[in-house]
Amino acid sequence: MLKCLECFKKIDGKKTGIFAAGVLFGTAGIKILSGKDAKKVYTSCTAAALRAKECVMDVAGTLQENVEDIYAGAKQINEERAAAEEAYLDEEELIEAEEEL
Repeated sequence: MLKCLECFKKIDGKKTGIFAAGVLFGTAGIKILSGKDAKKVYTSCTAAALRAKECVMDVAGTLQENVEDIYAGAKQINEERAAAEEAYLDEEELIEAEEEL
């Protein structure tokens, strides 16, 4: 009897529960999908998922095509800001040099 209790202590309840739920839903899912109406619903859902995937892939393709332009524009903006900051610092140094004279 004591050995039996020790065996139950070693069982991870969370993992066992997840396994049992998987078996239950898997078995129920097979039974549900065997009906004609269920097959129609499953087919419609699969078709909708495929359409959604196609839409997402189209957007991803468009982004990939335009990513170089976006990157080049962002790089240009950063270069312009750096040049403006450098020009400002150069102007301040010039003003300070004039004040010292």
